[in-house]
Amino acid sequence: MAVTAQQIAELAGVSRGTVDRALHNRGRVNPEVAARIHQIAADLGYKPNLVGQALVRTKRDFKIGAILQSVETPTMQIVREGLRRAASELRASGVEFIVRELRGLDEELVLESIEELTSQGIQGLAISPNNTSELRQCINGLYEQGIPVITLNSDIPGSKRICFIGMDNYRAGQTAAGLMCQMLPAGSKVLPLAGHLNNTAHNNRLNGFLDTLQQPGACDLRILPFQPCFDRDDYAHEITQHALRENPDLVGIYVASNGQEGVCQAVDEEGRKGQVKIIAYDLNEPNMRLLQSDSLSIVLDQEAFEQGYRPPYLLYEYLMHKKQPERELLYTDIAIRTKYNSDLMRFDRELPDSKA
Repeated sequence: MAVTAQQIAELAGVSRGTVDRALHNRGRVNPEVAARIHQIAADLGYKPNLVGQALVRTKRDFKIGAILQSVETPTMQIVREGLRRAASELRASGVEFIVRELRGLDEELVLESIEELTSQGIQGLAISPNNTSELRQCINGLYEQGIPVITLNSDIPGSKRICFIGMDNYRAGQTAAGLMCQMLPAGSKVLPLAGHLNNTAHNNRLNGFLDTLQQPGACDLRILPFQPCFDRDDYAHEITQHALRENPDLVGIYVASNGQEGVCQAVDEEGRKGQVKIIAYDLNEPNMRLLQSDSLSIVLDQEAFEQGYRPPYLLYEYLMHKKQPERELLYTDIAIRTKYNSDLMRFDRELPDSKA
């Protein structure tokens, strides 16, 4: 059960109004009393209901835009689910969401969508971007117009977005390299696959993997030249099939993007299932099936639902309270999943708490 301000007031021996002033820095409160209130709130895990507070103080309408790319992929569908949940919860506060869902990565469509959304009067934008100079300039222009931008899932470093929420993809690549070293004997041959190299997530996962294996003292794995599969299973299938036939001693595949179903199919068709260790990303339903069937060895999960759910609240708090995100880089966990700690029950999600 959620902790209330009244419960804190009773424990602190003060009025609820004093608790409200102390927690939100409104009015004068004795410093010792304020410290006691903050300590009790922290101990109880209190999270203020920002939506409810805003409704009490004022009724303001906001229009927020969102642009999601690669919505055909299972991972971005989970991101979309999180975004829709937050949009539904914020609707009662007068927040209108306008969402544009794009297939693949298409910079021109993204720029057109931004122009369309700004013409409709959005006051904030959440976006999964390409990492291009033109889009960076566009985000900077929005910032200068007073329209805050949050990037999610993939980032665009050097832009004036107020924060990024997603996996630390370089560290995820390092994690994958360490796991591959533990699974394979020295001298093993490994094929890395990437998706779109103008996508910072894919690029950082690949670089983290390769850089780690090239460090002095790293395990002795032989890395084939990386191949781009553009998030497509048919391309990944063809690349994997060719690599297996050209390299009978290939025993590891690292998939830094989507395309893992095509990889697993090719490995199975070549009679190498169980012999080739495969590391991929994201605990979605297709990947859980591949884990349970021993087609995938390990999946690195990035909490995709959270990446969609948090940006609407962060933008709302920025617009309503002028509150900056607590950090510029809000990294979600890198969770290592195997067949033994992943199942379909993960998708019976409970309602997440509103993010303060």
